[in-house]
Amino acid sequence: MIDHVSPVVDGGRYALKRLVGDDINVRAAVFKDGHDALGAEVVIRDAQQLVIRRSPLSYDLHEDMWSGGFTLEQAGNYSMYIEGWPDYFGTWRRDLQKRIDAGQDIRGELLEGAALVRRHEEDSEVKQKAALNKVAASLTDVQLSVESRLRIAFSQTLLDLMAGPLAESERTQSEAFPVRIDRKEAGFAAWYELFPRSQSRKPGRHGTFADTERRLPEIAAMGFDVLYLPPIHPIGTVHRKGRNNSTTAAEGEVGSPWAIGSAEGGHTAVHSELGSISDFENLVQAAQDFGIEIALDIAFQCAPDHPWVKEHPEFFFVLQDGSIRYAENPPKRYEDIYPLNFWGSKELWTAARDAIIFWVERGVKTFRVDNPHTKPLSFWQWCIAEIQAQYPETVFLSESFTRPNRMYGLAKVGFTQSYTYFTWKNTKRDLEEFITEVTSPPVSDFYRPNLFTNTPDILHEYLQKSGRAGFQIRALLAASLSPVYGIYSGFELCEGAAVEEGSEEYLDSEKYEIRQRDWSAPGNIKREISRLNRLRKMEPALGEFTNFSIVKNENSEVFSFLKFDGKSESPRHLLGIVNVDPFQAQETMIQVPIDNLGIKEGQSYQVEDLLTGSTYTWKGKNNYVRLDPSQQVGHLFRIIRP
Repeated sequence: MIDHVSPVVDGGRYALKRLVGDDINVRAAVFKDGHDALGAEVVIRDAQQLVIRRSPLSYDLHEDMWSGGFTLEQAGNYSMYIEGWPDYFGTWRRDLQKRIDAGQDIRGELLEGAALVRRHEEDSEVKQKAALNKVAASLTDVQLSVESRLRIAFSQTLLDLMAGPLAESERTQSEAFPVRIDRKEAGFAAWYELFPRSQSRKPGRHGTFADTERRLPEIAAMGFDVLYLPPIHPIGTVHRKGRNNSTTAAEGEVGSPWAIGSAEGGHTAVHSELGSISDFENLVQAAQDFGIEIALDIAFQCAPDHPWVKEHPEFFFVLQDGSIRYAENPPKRYEDIYPLNFWGSKELWTAARDAIIFWVERGVKTFRVDNPHTKPLSFWQWCIAEIQAQYPETVFLSESFTRPNRMYGLAKVGFTQSYTYFTWKNTKRDLEEFITEVTSPPVSDFYRPNLFTNTPDILHEYLQKSGRAGFQIRALLAASLSPVYGIYSGFELCEGAAVEEGSEEYLDSEKYEIRQRDWSAPGNIKREISRLNRLRKMEPALGEFTNFSIVKNENSEVFSFLKFDGKSESPRHLLGIVNVDPFQAQETMIQVPIDNLGIKEGQSYQVEDLLTGSTYTWKGKNNYVRLDPSQQVGHLFRIIRP
């Protein structure tokens, strides 16, 4: 029997997620009746169901479990299963040694061993048959001394020849469990979101892809790996939204990029004021030259003048009076958008998939998907699988702020990364509960959080009221807690003005107008963000996700945690300490887990603050920290063991 296989997701219904080069540590219970020794291994198949690797499992008597592992070096879809078999040869060698130790006559046992060798010979490849036949003859050769025959019986050569079951028919196989391997960039990246139309240097002029190119050196200097663009498609003119979400647009107002489609085209066209598709391809190439990847927004919804409205009315929700339903969240109506009816037309599924592939073929490998929870889960499961089968390095980020089960469900059916509730986790208690949940199994086996500090839709009250210190706090938390995080442009300028009290909408939101900024405005935190992104590339512990543990302290406003680099020969431990109160200085005693660090009670050691370069000498478990947000919002200490 093969039981308790881990790690798997929902019993193998969905894929376990890992990155290229990750160690996948497998455990299983493998057992049978009787006292025979067993053998077991984990077997890996590729997407074509071809076996590409077999890795042996070892038995732990204390836990009564088998364990082992493997790594995969190419992105793609795989499956793994456990095979077990009775190890009759191993049983024979084990019992033979016992009989020798007891002083028993073992000449008959040597004949039994020869019979096992001959059984294995029958099921072996031609090149092994001769060697096995020779061994069997030697074990039964009474002209040889018993000592000589025993040396053959216990030789490593014979053990290698007899590896595995005596016959392939003796293998028992577990069910196969899916495994999704993503490229490393899917699990480690700093995202920067901007609107290309706001990148012109001339006030009032619509920005272009070429203008966006000119910002690449600055974005690269801040250390960002992904440049995410909201929809770049033609914007509808019918019922176009005006400034601050006004239902009526004045002459010349640019509208929302999420109202996709006009006479210029739909999801495979670009807004003419941004440039041409060729200009976009130039931007993709220029970004690559800076080590930056372009991510595109995929929003499957249409403006009333999208070509699909006339060409494919069956793609939409048609009401009894023949009109098409607007996007609604009663009592609100969004008259600049028609939702698509993915439940009504399979042809729409194909059109949507092909629209994504259109951009993949123009160099885009990463997509942020708008509101995926309003489309069928089965569509995403099919669509993502179809695209990744052709283009295995494609990354999909789920932009879904919905109930936890639905958010997790989207990750299970195929989304590579997910937006999270991080934006609303601003207290020590909330952060501890949230980060512990997403960094621990079973969630961490399928859910890869992208911690965005803000979005064009979400300006949390914390940022509205906390000033520059609040932005520094949220940047430090996002960049250090998750290998994947992001900011929406303006964050580095500490923009925190909301349209009204109690709203999370920005005043003069860039969703509805062009916003041109002074990127060197006083009070910006570009230097702090650059330092964080630089440290993320220098410190391996910040590139891992599940290496998080809470560090206790006595202050409810101080959040402290430990991260470690578990892959190096000499692990580096990082101690993060953040004052989540942006208004007042806080002090506390940090309870450093020295027992886990090889530091003795009463022993002195050093901590180096990677944010400032300062070094302090600490002693023992309890150490004093004071953080004044007007000067420094947190520490990121490297613990230097004595």
